[in-house]
Amino acid sequence: AQWEPLPCLALAAPPLMYLLSIILATILVIPFTLKTFYPYVWMDILYFRDLLRILVRFVSRRRRRPLFFVLDRFLEQRSAHPDKPFIVFENEAYSYSYTDKRSDKTANALQAQSGYQAGDTVALFMGNEPAFMFTWLALAKLGSPVALLNHNIRSKSLLHFHVKLLCYDCAVCPLLELKEAVEDVLPSLLDQGVTVLLMTKHCDTPGIESFSDKVDEASDSPLPRFLRSHVTFKSPAVYIYTSGTTGLPKAAVVNQNRLLTALAILSSNGVTSSDVIYVNLPLYHTAGFLIGFIGAIETGSTIILKRKFSASQFWDDCRKNSVTVIQYIGEVMRYLCSTPKRENDKGHKVRLAIGNGVRAEIWREFVSRFGNIQIKEFYASTEGNVGFVNYAGRIGAVGRVNFLHRKLFPYTLIQYDTERDEPVRDANGLCVESLTGETGLLVSKITDIAPFVGYAQNEEQTERKRLRNVLKKGDLYFNSGDLMKIDKDNFIYFQDRVGDTFRWKGENVATTEVSDILTISDCLKEANVYGVQVPGHEGRIGMAAVTVMEGAQFDGSKIYEHVVSYLPSYARPRFIRIQNAVEVTGTFKQMKVKLVEESFDPGRIQDPLYILDDKERSYIPLTAQVYSGILSGNIKL
Repeated sequence: AQWEPLPCLALAAPPLMYLLSIILATILVIPFTLKTFYPYVWMDILYFRDLLRILVRFVSRRRRRPLFFVLDRFLEQRSAHPDKPFIVFENEAYSYSYTDKRSDKTANALQAQSGYQAGDTVALFMGNEPAFMFTWLALAKLGSPVALLNHNIRSKSLLHFHVKLLCYDCAVCPLLELKEAVEDVLPSLLDQGVTVLLMTKHCDTPGIESFSDKVDEASDSPLPRFLRSHVTFKSPAVYIYTSGTTGLPKAAVVNQNRLLTALAILSSNGVTSSDVIYVNLPLYHTAGFLIGFIGAIETGSTIILKRKFSASQFWDDCRKNSVTVIQYIGEVMRYLCSTPKRENDKGHKVRLAIGNGVRAEIWREFVSRFGNIQIKEFYASTEGNVGFVNYAGRIGAVGRVNFLHRKLFPYTLIQYDTERDEPVRDANGLCVESLTGETGLLVSKITDIAPFVGYAQNEEQTERKRLRNVLKKGDLYFNSGDLMKIDKDNFIYFQDRVGDTFRWKGENVATTEVSDILTISDCLKEANVYGVQVPGHEGRIGMAAVTVMEGAQFDGSKIYEHVVSYLPSYARPRFIRIQNAVEVTGTFKQMKVKLVEESFDPGRIQDPLYILDDKERSYIPLTAQVYSGILSGNIKL
């Protein structure tokens, strides 16, 4: 008999194959569709996963009893790998176990110190050295909040903060003159009842006690936990001074809860216990302390500690110590790119650079010259309650806007009047949100999840950072003071600081953009751009304090052609001031206050001054006669 297929199977086969074909086509088309129309969806999903993992870990730690703090995480790491190097400093390695024991000795020596009790606030006026870390851990074991004093602050700020004890080291660097700074205000400190300890074995100055000798002689027995039983998540952990680029520095309060969240900074960016982290930024500042020091405690990594940043020694240090993770902030990347090129520029093990403030063109140049290093740019501030991470790697962006992050930390950009130096408000008194692609002031809602603690003993400055009635009556937001922009792809970009952006000829001028243009010229190395007032004129006109490249000369005609080619008329710096060096903070942020005050007055400024002259198509010397003509109105700007 001849075999024939069953009718039911013959009819069923085509629909089944058709269905399978549709399923297969769909599986193949979905990734293509997502990549074409939603190119960042997988990165967003991975970010959501990491964010949720961090939140789960944070919540579980918050629920632990007794209360779990950063110190407890360090003790876990000490137990897990006691002999592993925690700090490497000037060819000396200090293990997790040694660090723990040395901090115990320091804490026991402090307990024996008259005038100090566990829980008292202590100020550290020290540079980047292991003793800084040993002392901080010791004070954490004693439940004492710590004020991390910036090397650059002097008498007024040293006296401003109320502490029971001041630890400092005069051997940090001769240029810092810390010993002289303390001795200048020593009588006032003693009158306030402050005990002053010098990290040395001998001290001949009356009123200052040596301390290193006492630490050497102290017991290394562990400190009982009850000494810090008074500490809660709301207790201050450290006071970190803001950089003070626009005025006197303020002490931002970082409580124990915020310090606990800081543990996740490095681990959330893929740093593990096998990584070696190069810390050359100041430990008194957020970057060095929270990201470098505290972040490494979470990951159990090894820290290569450097006294201060050195562009010429940077890569040799990385090679010598097999560094895998580096930090950057402000101008660090540009300083590295400005060093002479070497054949072994790509001969290192660095795989990750984490920080903020890198410009787009420097980002490209850095990767091109030093190899395929992953750059994790982020946005945050010491006292702020919102942050972003550029997890997608978009060059120039500080982060990416997404639903979950915005739900947890409600924020928005609002229109800002740079001339009035205040947010734009509608007829109802509410702020006006910025449109996509429009520059606006970043504000973040103050909530239990995203609190704003404020500044120590400075309620006036704390209140200035609070913004009320933003999107609805009665709401409360944190005023970041930063102007940002969100593009159509939901990437967010830093534009400028409020106060740095100025208004001229009815147009807003972003100082960072003008600075970027000036520094890509043939002869200018650095440029600090700011606005100065001119009698008889509305707003502020552009001025730049610049340095000239080594071996080059300032060419007014070439600079004129350069700025005319790149900048609209209202954004072109009208005045240029030639300096030997651009003054910066300890974290390489440009100082502007003094420059703005001195303005363009040749009678007050010894540096060479130039003024843009459209008739001459050049920057020409700014003489006293020209200055008088501007003030009298005979010369129009």
